[in-house]
Amino acid sequence: MCFLDYSSFMVIAAVMLGGGLGAIPFGLILSKTFAGIDPRKIGSGNIGATNVLRTGHKSLAIATLLLDALKGGAAVLICHKLYASANGLEAYLAGFSAILGHMFTPLLRFKGGKGASTAAGALFALSWSVGLCTMFTWLLTLVTTRYSSLATLLGAIGMPFYAAYFGDAYLVIWCLIVTVIVILKHKGNIYRLIQGRELRIGAGKKQKS
Repeated sequence: MCFLDYSSFMVIAAVMLGGGLGAIPFGLILSKTFAGIDPRKIGSGNIGATNVLRTGHKSLAIATLLLDALKGGAAVLICHKLYASANGLEAYLAGFSAILGHMFTPLLRFKGGKGASTAAGALFALSWSVGLCTMFTWLLTLVTTRYSSLATLLGAIGMPFYAAYFGDAYLVIWCLIVTVIVILKHKGNIYRLIQGRELRIGAGKKQKS
């Protein structure tokens, strides 16, 4: 007797695909391979692009940002290709699983990054218009304040509103869930922003942990 029908199998496959791609720790791999540095031992201790930047290797930080975004985008696009006749739910699940895989990487004892780059990649693949609006919010905040965390938070908060205008109900719900998760992962940053202790981009060279 088969306990899984075809639709259930597709959902499980989408989740596994997204989670597997998201779990690839590009920040750690690049830093250790090309700089001999473990980003988990400096700054915030996570493997995201902002913390890789604190190693002093800007090119590695940019590569980490792009590859982490690619994980989320690839998960969504592969599902769109494989499940062209489906209702699209699989693509949303794959993108969400990629974010969780990045945040809670099994290879790193379920520790990882904060998911912003991977979420951005998935969002662009789900809706380029919502992705562009979110990226503009992030970039404008980053340029004017030089707070990476604040830029990420404001971009995440704007996502559901952009999705309500450009997207459908699925996208709005997806964005709301991702926004909540991103905010929760940035609790420490929020406290430091309120207390005026959050480091700006470029300050890591002067204040290394």
